[in-house]
Amino acid sequence: MLRDPCISLLRELIAIDSVNPSLVPGATGEGPIAAALAAHLRRLGLDVEVQDVRPGRPNVVGTLTGRSAGPFLMFCGHLDTVGVEGMAAPFDPVERNGRIHGRGSQDMKGGVAAMVDAARVLASGGVDRGRLIVAAVMDEEYESLGADALVTRWQADAAVVTEPTDLQIGIAHKGFAWLDVVTHGRAAHGSRPQDGRDAILRMGRVLQRLEALDSELQARPPHPLLGAPSLHASIIRGGTEISSYPARCELQVERRTVPGEPAGGVEEEGRTLVERLAREDPEFQAEVRLRFARPAHELASDHALPAALRAVLRDMGVGSGPVGMSFWTDAAVLGMAGIPSVLFGPGGAGLHSPDEYVTTADVLTCRDALVRLASRYLRS
Repeated sequence: MLRDPCISLLRELIAIDSVNPSLVPGATGEGPIAAALAAHLRRLGLDVEVQDVRPGRPNVVGTLTGRSAGPFLMFCGHLDTVGVEGMAAPFDPVERNGRIHGRGSQDMKGGVAAMVDAARVLASGGVDRGRLIVAAVMDEEYESLGADALVTRWQADAAVVTEPTDLQIGIAHKGFAWLDVVTHGRAAHGSRPQDGRDAILRMGRVLQRLEALDSELQARPPHPLLGAPSLHASIIRGGTEISSYPARCELQVERRTVPGEPAGGVEEEGRTLVERLAREDPEFQAEVRLRFARPAHELASDHALPAALRAVLRDMGVGSGPVGMSFWTDAAVLGMAGIPSVLFGPGGAGLHSPDEYVTTADVLTCRDALVRLASRYLRS
């Protein structure tokens, strides 16, 4: 039996190691998969540009231009994956029980295969008007440098980011901010408490206040699609040896944000917390620094893009109202650049886990829905 070309492409993509080297030092990165995808897009007849974002880590953008002027529609997905620790054969695409297993199968090579194969179908019949842009970007799993670079070169009237959504239309997702908190003590021999100041115990006070803040955040009136904001302590380091008072303790905190929270508010929350502790104890010393942040994303539910996609799915017998996604995506970068964006991709399970899979039928349904959506935009 002949395999659908979309599934053949997905298997090829899974078989290429594209672990993000910013997450796993020394990892392969996006170079090999970008080269394979660029060659595939050229064979389909698209004009292809390779955008070098970092050495050996490019974006690949294919364009299909219509016979007359019209709207620009973008399909966007990322090429990088998280690491493969705990996986026996991460790059061996195994098919069983209607699923395809392997690193990146769900996040998000299934969506990338669907959008690229949609371009194949559209290219075979030509595009009447406007332009289809198929963008495969690097580094979404870390800082989204690929999406940042993409929007400096390409614009569109609408975009679909093919992250895994279980074939639901995602119109919103949370943002995040990473905070560094450092508490200071005084190094001394463990037998001399009068000389030492314990930076780790002082960080304990910070952790107590952070736990209280998280409870307060989660008690706020929830966003209708995303729920309440939250925070968690991610990494903590301190001390040098068991018989010494630690002079320094470092904590990394992640704060998840929802639409409407003010820019810069997360860092201010942290600063306010440690300032209160310092007022309670003049010997308490700490500082807070914002390491990195990305905003939440939201598109109005009555916008023409999700409305058009809902109509397509209704025609296909797939019901989907607008939903919110808990994870962050490149849709926020596109949205900030003025490109109205939704999330729509296949289902599966095992995001960032040793047993990751995508549902085969969903990949094909996603491909077909993207073809129909593009036909509404790009064909008379």
